[in-house]
Amino acid sequence: MNILHSTSSFIPLKPSSLLTPPSFYPKIHLRASHSSEFQVTLSNHARFSVCATAPSDQGTTSAFHFEDFVEKDWSFLDNEDTNTNAEHMQKIDRIISAGNIEETSKVLVSIGSESFVDRLVESSPCQQLLIVHSSLLVLACIKEKYDKVKCWQGELLDVSEKWTDFDVVFLYFLPALPYQLDQVLAALANRSLPGARLVISHPQGRQVVEEQQQQYPDMVVSSLPDKTVLQKCAADHSFEVVEFMDEPGFYLAVLRLNAAESNQ
Repeated sequence: MNILHSTSSFIPLKPSSLLTPPSFYPKIHLRASHSSEFQVTLSNHARFSVCATAPSDQGTTSAFHFEDFVEKDWSFLDNEDTNTNAEHMQKIDRIISAGNIEETSKVLVSIGSESFVDRLVESSPCQQLLIVHSSLLVLACIKEKYDKVKCWQGELLDVSEKWTDFDVVFLYFLPALPYQLDQVLAALANRSLPGARLVISHPQGRQVVEEQQQQYPDMVVSSLPDKTVLQKCAADHSFEVVEFMDEPGFYLAVLRLNAAESNQ
């Protein structure tokens, strides 16, 4: 089972790996083709200690120790929903249906919650599903459940072009992306097929995002765009806003990549 990562990641997940997450996550085993091993242990729900071993030419084992690195806790995307489960799932279904996914679609999800990915896998079979997230732990949990789902650990703008061109893109939690909206749309316009649908959403709406920004300022770095800002930025990058909802408790914006303009 492989988890892909951007070249900016300083620890390559190519060797066999063992991830020991906190008690509320299952134990996860990650396998790959190389003979060396990594052991990754999470302590205090936020920090990994990493140690690697590799066989030497003399048949002995050499050990390499890496500096601890911080794993941010994204569980608030799943745990802070104040609606009933049925209401929440209705919103998730509404977001997914906005993508118009077909069996031949190539789909990208950026900063998706585990519950969103679960529902997407269950309800919308597609040719390729790529999950992009900065969290190794989130991706490991997803990969443990869905081996056919492709995972990329890193930032959205660093995703390899070999996974493009996309038919559907879900920016499930846009405020967590460390980029300007203009940068995101410019990158996606170059990596999506003409007619592709870009779905920007939040199942709890703008007010909850603002509260999350106060609680998690190092993770929630921006707000959701209003309609005027979104329309202008979309037009600059050959997108058209075909649906927009900014209501208490729910945010949904659907953009479509203009076929004629995107080919210019």
